[in-house]
Amino acid sequence: MDRRLDRCAVTPYGREAGSSRVRVFEWLDRLGVDFTVGSYLSFPDAAPSRLARHPVSVARAELRLRDIAGARPRRLLLHREASPLSRGWWERRLLTSAEFAVYDFDDALQWDFGAGGLARRLAPKAEKARTAVLHADRVIAGNAVLADWASHHHRDVVVIPSCVAPEDYVPKTFYGLHDPPRLGWIGSPDNEPHLLLIGRALAEVHRRTGARLTLVGTTTRTLGGIEAFIDRVAWSPDTQRTALAEMDLGLMPLPTTSYSLGKCGYKLLQYAAAGVPAVATPLGVNAELLSSFGFPAPRRPDDWAPAILGLLDSPTAAREQLGTSAREIIARRYSYDAWLPRWAAALELGPVA
Repeated sequence: MDRRLDRCAVTPYGREAGSSRVRVFEWLDRLGVDFTVGSYLSFPDAAPSRLARHPVSVARAELRLRDIAGARPRRLLLHREASPLSRGWWERRLLTSAEFAVYDFDDALQWDFGAGGLARRLAPKAEKARTAVLHADRVIAGNAVLADWASHHHRDVVVIPSCVAPEDYVPKTFYGLHDPPRLGWIGSPDNEPHLLLIGRALAEVHRRTGARLTLVGTTTRTLGGIEAFIDRVAWSPDTQRTALAEMDLGLMPLPTTSYSLGKCGYKLLQYAAAGVPAVATPLGVNAELLSSFGFPAPRRPDDWAPAILGLLDSPTAAREQLGTSAREIIARRYSYDAWLPRWAAALELGPVA
């Protein structure tokens, strides 16, 4: 790059990845200004196996980061990490190269010490997240848990939740139960195993009601015995737009870990945006969301079957009230339209249309 960049966003994934889409691309789509976007490989993830299959593309991505830093952006937004190979050097160089740099994160990266294979241990996210926070001019955290940690390392931290666009979801209009009832879940292969935490509860609900479970986003059978009553739907923008409204209720189980504590509750926000009642683990921001929506909040695995059955057994009008009220709350408190002025102000972009 032979000219200075005006506004630039750097993200490790492409638009198909939920985190980058929600925290970067959806905001930029709503701005009336141009941004140069540097997505590392424009893939939905940066798994070591994927990187190993594309060595030339990885080399080009690393060179692109060098070019962005050399162009000394006037405004820089860095989401999560610059490179999956970095141990903090790229994050530091990019953030310090900009006239004004903002670091945004939406997961508990500060507690991700590289558990897993060798490649993950060589470039853990915890230290690079700390490095990014230390060298940014401002930090945007996805929730209060993340902001509390960041505030110990930086004096300028703002909370902007992960948002949804209610207009992107077909609203649920029929609240009578399907025959059999349809439980639902949306997510990625990385967090699909969380459903095994409530496997016994799901099996009990299936035994008593015949309920089936629709998974939106994953197509490989990985869940053992409960696969007998699972239907899988590949993710696409059109699928996400329509599939949630076909669920009788949504699910969001979480393991009780520090990493889960930093989650931004996005599944719950999606269910609510479609007007779908849901059941979720009341951990971190989930507890606040569940309280706002009036959804069940089972704390132990044994509490899940009664919570699900309670929703299924409740009057149709009660489920409709929960769903429609949640959708109204989303529009007021968790929509892009509601937060866009504050997001633009955090990046010091000036007034937005």
